[in-house]
Amino acid sequence: MSWQPELDELKRREAFAEELGGPDRVKRQHDGGRLTIRERIDMLADKGSFRELGKIAGMAEYDGRNDLEKLTPSNFVFGRAKVDGRRVIIGGDDFTVRGGSADATIKDKHLLCERMANELRLPLLRLVEGSGGGGSVKTIETTGRANVPGTAGWEMVVSNMGTVPRVGLGLGSVAGLGAAHLAATHYSVMLKDKSAVFVAGPPVVERLGQKLTKNELGGYKIQLRAGAVDHAVDTEAEAFECARRFLSYLPSSVYELPPRTECHDDPNRRTEWLIDAIPRDIRKVYKMRPIVEALVDEGSFFEMGRQYGKSVITGFARLDGWPVALMASDPYSYGGGWTADACRKVAKFVDLAETFHLPVVYLADCPGFHIGKEAEEAGTIKEGVRAMHAMWQTTVPWCAVVIRNLFGVAGAAHRSGGRFCTRYAWPSGRWGSLPLEGGIEAAYRGDLDAAEDRDAKMAEIEDRLGKLRSPFRSAETFLIEEIIDPRDTRALLCEFAGEAAPLRETGQSRHTMRP
Repeated sequence: MSWQPELDELKRREAFAEELGGPDRVKRQHDGGRLTIRERIDMLADKGSFRELGKIAGMAEYDGRNDLEKLTPSNFVFGRAKVDGRRVIIGGDDFTVRGGSADATIKDKHLLCERMANELRLPLLRLVEGSGGGGSVKTIETTGRANVPGTAGWEMVVSNMGTVPRVGLGLGSVAGLGAAHLAATHYSVMLKDKSAVFVAGPPVVERLGQKLTKNELGGYKIQLRAGAVDHAVDTEAEAFECARRFLSYLPSSVYELPPRTECHDDPNRRTEWLIDAIPRDIRKVYKMRPIVEALVDEGSFFEMGRQYGKSVITGFARLDGWPVALMASDPYSYGGGWTADACRKVAKFVDLAETFHLPVVYLADCPGFHIGKEAEEAGTIKEGVRAMHAMWQTTVPWCAVVIRNLFGVAGAAHRSGGRFCTRYAWPSGRWGSLPLEGGIEAAYRGDLDAAEDRDAKMAEIEDRLGKLRSPFRSAETFLIEEIIDPRDTRALLCEFAGEAAPLRETGQSRHTMRP
């Protein structure tokens, strides 16, 4: 006897699942300019590679003879797939079924998705829309009780943050537990104007007397500035491309090393304008990003968190094909000084590098911590110390290039102080406990007050100290190891990346990654 009737029943149930929330709700999703979860997975995954688990899990309706009449699928779809040939786990919310809320989900699917990624040691891509399996007040009616707040299985999310790359794409309105899933990632992307992220949405917040639209409450501009999300793009296709590119720099898990790619950019390439890149006038700023682009493999710089903690630029890059985590100061924001936000950004980025065994390159121009009443109210020194601890706890190789300023405690945080660090300085390098411009008035107040011509005395002191502050004086006493021609920097960085490659170890970091 054939089992064809059962296979036919399976196909019938799968057909129900493929209808998602039904034609009307699918149309509403499309009318809002958003794809359905199945369309998203088809666009993100390599063609034909997605292998779904639990496709026919959902809420079934039976007739009087216990024959299936209708099946409403669970609003979470997940499975194994390949992205650019790499095996991954993809899980996503189906907003067409109860907006992704808890009373239409099967929580075991969420848990198994996380567990699969963890135990198979595969990157996890979460496509988030709605509450991500979170709460709805209707759950009280459907279950007949109120749940005590809890996030079953969150321990697996915590473990995954220290084990596999976890990418979150916010592709619509994301609230509650969905927002938590988006925040608990190594890299996250929103859609401009089509997605919003919040702890609680506008209807709930309006009870506080704040009547706001979705974008006013949790639009991309707000979340990028807050550092809750790393990047925003116009289309879902762009979001998927960001995810692909992010993963290309990382191993599948901490038990592997980041992959090297073929390099078509000469590691010994010299960029002539670098010798003129830093103005002699210390009051003049310069653009750091063109310097970064000139030093790394052509087109390889992948910036993250550009709108948050702006005085520090962070991103991945390649040097002679080797992936590295790259930080650089941005003099256009607070002169490169570390704000509280910048400190938090540095700590998270350094943790990311340590977690996935990426060597760190830091192009440093830091005049110190941001100062003033605003800085004190933000707890800048506390956040700065946390960033320093994160740096000192790293075990990955470091290379610091002093571009211009290194002053104060924040200036000292340009390397992991307890370990060897490859370090170079450009001739434009300046360092000390604090800049002369701010310290002469305090240190030489008596001399200045006693002088007949205060301005002339100030110029005399500045000239005298300026000569003593020369980077060559520091090199004489081995306080700085090497002063280099800026045009040689790329070759030296590529050399560092190659030397660092065999020094990295696999496995979990002693300091587990936290969002």
